[in-house]
Amino acid sequence: MNKKKRHWLWNVLIVLTLIVCLLAFVAHYKNWDNIEDGQFKIFSGIYHQRISIADMDSILFVEKLPEMERSSGFSWMAKEKGIFKDSIRNTKVYVFVDDLRQQKIKLVHHDTLQLYFNMQDSLETQKIYAILQSKMQDNLEMSK
Repeated sequence: MNKKKRHWLWNVLIVLTLIVCLLAFVAHYKNWDNIEDGQFKIFSGIYHQRISIADMDSILFVEKLPEMERSSGFSWMAKEKGIFKDSIRNTKVYVFVDDLRQQKIKLVHHDTLQLYFNMQDSLETQKIYAILQSKMQDNLEMSK
């Protein structure tokens, strides 16, 4: 019986590929957010946004995402993430939606730029909404 041994390099390459795929899955699995130093940060894998609270114009809940053309990103089951193009305004729209069935937060910043996001847990989405809303109100009162 003549058995060929696989070269060790192929084994290492297979293991490294599996590790990279697992890390990519973990990075995109959910939205990660942070609110500190007057900035709201949200990221999921390679997609990220950092928005100053002073630059936020409005924040509201929406039921559905508007029709947009995807520039890059992905959809999987009830998740929608990536960079989209608003065909009406011809601007970039960032989407970080963990559950399309739930309400989404529409955040408008720098006058026309839009960001849609929600978390897997609807209570966490409502909590972030309340925090951002209060920080925007505080910022408006301080600027008067």
